[in-house]
Amino acid sequence: MMKIVTYNVNGLRPRIAQYGSLLKLLDSFDADIICFQETKLRRQELRADLIIADGYESFVSCTRTSEKGRTGYSGVATFCRVKSAFSSNEVALPVRAEEGFSGLLESSHKGEGTMPAVAEGLEEFSKEELLKVDREGRCIVTDHGHFVLFNIYGPRAQSDDTERVLFKTNFYNILQKRWEHLLRQGKRIFVVGDLNIAPTSMDRCDAGPDFENNEFRRWMRSLLVRCGGHFTDIFRAKHPDRKDAYTCWSQSTGAEVFNYGTRIDHILCAGPCLHPDSNFPGHDIVNCHVIECDILSQYKRWKDGNSFRRKGEQTVKLEGSDHAPVYASLLEIPDTPQHSTPSLSARYNPKIHGLQQTLVSMLLKRQAAEGSATCKISNSFSRGNIVLGNCSQGLNGSFDNGDLSGLLPDESCSSTNIDTEDSLLKTEESSGGDYSEEAPCNTLITHESLHTKTLHENETRKRVRRSSQMSLKSFFQKNSVISNVADSSNANSSINKADTSESNPIEIPRSDTHITDSGKYFEENPDQSHINAFSVEREKSGVALLEWRRIQEVMQNSIPLCKRHKEPCVARVVKKQGPNNGRRFYVCARAEGPASNPEANCGYFKWAVSKSRHN
Repeated sequence: MMKIVTYNVNGLRPRIAQYGSLLKLLDSFDADIICFQETKLRRQELRADLIIADGYESFVSCTRTSEKGRTGYSGVATFCRVKSAFSSNEVALPVRAEEGFSGLLESSHKGEGTMPAVAEGLEEFSKEELLKVDREGRCIVTDHGHFVLFNIYGPRAQSDDTERVLFKTNFYNILQKRWEHLLRQGKRIFVVGDLNIAPTSMDRCDAGPDFENNEFRRWMRSLLVRCGGHFTDIFRAKHPDRKDAYTCWSQSTGAEVFNYGTRIDHILCAGPCLHPDSNFPGHDIVNCHVIECDILSQYKRWKDGNSFRRKGEQTVKLEGSDHAPVYASLLEIPDTPQHSTPSLSARYNPKIHGLQQTLVSMLLKRQAAEGSATCKISNSFSRGNIVLGNCSQGLNGSFDNGDLSGLLPDESCSSTNIDTEDSLLKTEESSGGDYSEEAPCNTLITHESLHTKTLHENETRKRVRRSSQMSLKSFFQKNSVISNVADSSNANSSINKADTSESNPIEIPRSDTHITDSGKYFEENPDQSHINAFSVEREKSGVALLEWRRIQEVMQNSIPLCKRHKEPCVARVVKKQGPNNGRRFYVCARAEGPASNPEANCGYFKWAVSKSRHN
């Protein structure tokens, strides 16, 4: 048995993230051929983790135009589950593949030199017309020997958008010409995908009396056997009377809550069956080989038991696409002669190199790595050691005569490393032995004779930037200020007068100690300064919170209540081009549903007081 699935994923990346990997997403369908639409991938974004999975051969088409910002807007991909991509007789592995349907884009035929410039049957169209409909990445054609499969993402066109209506008309007219030519050659055709057409009133939740008079709905019905065409709508053939069978729901209105949708995802097929007596009445590919076709409702975003998506101003984000997949199961499809995967397969795409890093990402990762270094730094002197207390941090390096150049911190720490941004301590060796001692709070400099100098401001700030990331608590503490004890006039003054000896190391005051100009220092109560700073910040936060609550209350009072539910409405903005573009309005916050359902959206509407942005 063979299974074909079509699914508008509404962005392949979020679906892969939802399932954890592309392989897990594909395996969830347990299908032989999986056709995705609206992948929203640009050609330069194709990566192995997005389009290549073990056990599957993939064929993709991306948007080739940036007209009206449509770059990365559409896109289709076909995945074929195979045991071997080489010398295989599996039907799921295509014999040939083609991007687009005009014959002017990439194709597995071109390497053999047998593919004409324009696909057979389309000679009446100019190359400009063909390329225009093919540049949006809306079709992948795979020839599986016994049938040709068209993976289609049909264009969407509002009735008042004449340009897109014309594009959609040309798109389907050219497609139909291609199908008719293949059928004349005796080919069997499967057309799967989001065609953006609901053929009958039964396929739309709010169909009006003129719903079926739309030109595209009339065109699609003209393709069907019951209207004199060649194709069969497999779902309707298997479920002719099923109502409320929808595959797409509006995201903006929460229509999936009440199954208020439309059926625009289809599997159509045409052609004879594979039996020797295929010319007998009633023998066609649907009656002889298709055993089931249905909607995979378990992939819907809305699950039974979910709370209402919208109530009042609260919204619940549902995970998944706004479409549901459709599948068809085929029976008695014989193997094909041995063949290998076509050259259009993603495995042969030279631009796909797995998770290739950009220069920016490498620099960001390098910054992150530097920021996660250890806080412990040790210093080795030629004849003396220095240990900075507070986090037991030291400097890693060796020098003579007090040369600290080239020292780099190995790691950041959450504590403050240096007492001030404007000065650093630098030691010089005079004579004596080695001393080292660690203290949790005090900074100890052990040496027989030391001098202090002020480093250049730029050098200081550079080292501070490399130092530890400050915690939130540190913003409420006063920075310790060390005055210019050793400025340019007294930098060479000897500290030996301070009676420094090997047994009496110099102790620099703690971070809560301030050194005065006279050389004396005094201690400040850290708890009191912390409390004062915290009190000021808390008072400011309280004032801001009260003001924000006042603004929210004013906004809440200005929001109207809908008539039926007496609940606050939600604000929307007109995005359609026209005189009301940018204008705000209010609507009922409930999910869209049948008018007969009192729990559904009541249809309330009111313009906001604010004028249009353009006024």
